[in-house]
Amino acid sequence: MPSKPPHAFTDLLAGATRSAVHLEMRDSYAVDYETGPFAEWRAGHRLDPADRSSWRRPWLSIVEEATTRGVVIRRARIVSEPVSEYTRFLHSFTFTNLAAGEKVRWLPRRQASTIALPGNDYWLFDDHTVYWNHFTGDGNSAGGEVADDQATAKLCSEAFEAVWARATPHDQYEIH
Repeated sequence: MPSKPPHAFTDLLAGATRSAVHLEMRDSYAVDYETGPFAEWRAGHRLDPADRSSWRRPWLSIVEEATTRGVVIRRARIVSEPVSEYTRFLHSFTFTNLAAGEKVRWLPRRQASTIALPGNDYWLFDDHTVYWNHFTGDGNSAGGEVADDQATAKLCSEAFEAVWARATPHDQYEIH
């Protein structure tokens, strides 16, 4: 059973000593068509690989700090194909995640059909603490929840490893 109240996500990542894996299974997250990074991307703005100061902060700084102390961070994204406009947006700046030290892979949803997957996106820290990401129907965050029981960690670990084994590394994944 999930514990309450949930720990702050950043505290969980800061406390990780070996690994942090993240499974994303939605085709869009909190899309704002009027303002913000997605709207700017739709208008033609692209991040400059040479201008690290323009990248998403503080997230990338948090990742860099964790990977510098030896935490391996892997992110797998299960996506529908042809991909959504939002997935194209994510793909366009994933180079920043890689530069910060994350490893990222993509799995077409049709290749995930035989994998037993949890019902929500999640982070798994050091193979024992799960941070569930809850979202509303339109992709806005509905908060997080921590679970630290062995059965939940095992479910998430096995699901992630199955996805990771089938997924394509970011630099080889072609958008369809």
